[in-house]
Amino acid sequence: MKLNPADDNFAQSIRTALGDDILHPVEERYLEEPRRRFAGRVGVLALPKSVEQVSTLVRLASDALVPVVPYGGGTGLVGGQVMTDGPAPLLVSLERMSAIRAVYPTENILIAEAGAILADVQAAAEEADRLFPLALAAQGSCRIGGNLATNAGGVNVLRYGNARDLCLGLEAVLPNGEIWHGLSRLRKDNTGYDLRNLLIGAEGTLGIITAASLKLYPRPTETGTAMFQVASPDAAIELLALARDQVGEGVSTFELIHKQGLQFLSEVLPDIRQPFDVQPEWMVLVELGLSGGASPSDALMALFETAETRELVGDAVIAQSEAQRMELWAVRELIPEANRLVGSVSSHDISVPISQIPEFILRGSEIVRGLGDFRINCFGHLGDGNLHYNVFPPQGHSRSEYDAQRQTIKHVMHNLVHEFGGSISAEHGIGRLKTDDLSRYGDPVKLSAMRSIKAALDPKGIMNPGAVLKA
Repeated sequence: MKLNPADDNFAQSIRTALGDDILHPVEERYLEEPRRRFAGRVGVLALPKSVEQVSTLVRLASDALVPVVPYGGGTGLVGGQVMTDGPAPLLVSLERMSAIRAVYPTENILIAEAGAILADVQAAAEEADRLFPLALAAQGSCRIGGNLATNAGGVNVLRYGNARDLCLGLEAVLPNGEIWHGLSRLRKDNTGYDLRNLLIGAEGTLGIITAASLKLYPRPTETGTAMFQVASPDAAIELLALARDQVGEGVSTFELIHKQGLQFLSEVLPDIRQPFDVQPEWMVLVELGLSGGASPSDALMALFETAETRELVGDAVIAQSEAQRMELWAVRELIPEANRLVGSVSSHDISVPISQIPEFILRGSEIVRGLGDFRINCFGHLGDGNLHYNVFPPQGHSRSEYDAQRQTIKHVMHNLVHEFGGSISAEHGIGRLKTDDLSRYGDPVKLSAMRSIKAALDPKGIMNPGAVLKA
């Protein structure tokens, strides 16, 4: 079905229905994404204040066959928030729908509008002496609706799961403008198809999430953080198994970090204090959250001592204060920023079975270095098998010099991921960046079912066209 641009006549229909206040000039930030791989286009920008206004906007777009692109915090890394071609769309930003509607501490539930910034959701949970465990480097600017639309992961997936696992219910506007009032606070509800899980991870292609019922957890009474030098990725995996044997579900975070990430920090963010005088080849950041009077520092020391006897670890730094803990976290959280400043030739958000990670890293290194003198920064969430495997130009060169090789690098890496039975998108989504990859590596039966679902819910094809599924 041929779509139409969001032009002046369409803008006037919005003014007539909702008034002038809902429309805003298009600023540059709405036209780009963090890696600047895509330049977007926008015909009309609308900033609704309520689900009813979102419903009216989508209904008007459906009637006029105007494409709709939902917009959260703009932090997505695969281009899902920017429409690069086709008729200029209606961009619906949820930033004015940012309220925390309710908190139910005894039920461990919080209800937030989709435009709520993730850090504000975390703070609202903390005020109720609860924990909302979704934690990302972009948590000061990403919004909960976008987190759910992309099924965001982050550093606490090992213990608490992805965004999908932290959501009980949704309020959403479907492609025909109907409002689904699904803000359930129930943990058991076997009443047919799960529309919530269909919309989570759909990246705005099946509707617009406007609010969510989120799971909270008791706050650990004590938190301990440490950085361990490890001999290899194999040793890191053995250390993970040992940590879970000794501490159980108290292991919240287990992050693998390579020396290249530390070197990038030294290169572009030299003021960041690093934990070791001599940068180790591999290390892991471990965080424990314990209750009931247990001491995380003692548990981390016991873990270190056992691991040392098994020759899994070298040196270690165990944080003795909140300031030291934040210093350790700064190293991990600023590696993506250092990557951005250096400029990658090709970045890969992938997952493989945890036991196969060492072999994957070795094979990947052999393949990439066979293509050129590239630097590789491989790091990520070892506890859930999610690696950020990023390839950079040699020192003194820029990524633009290697643009011609970017597709080749991506192709060989994704071939390797597929060979290992992994995923070409672990936590960032498909967006517009990986639509060809999804077509190439996705299961044909699944892709066929996805297209059938898209056609059933969005027969006019107005919702975020070009994202996830190729047109």
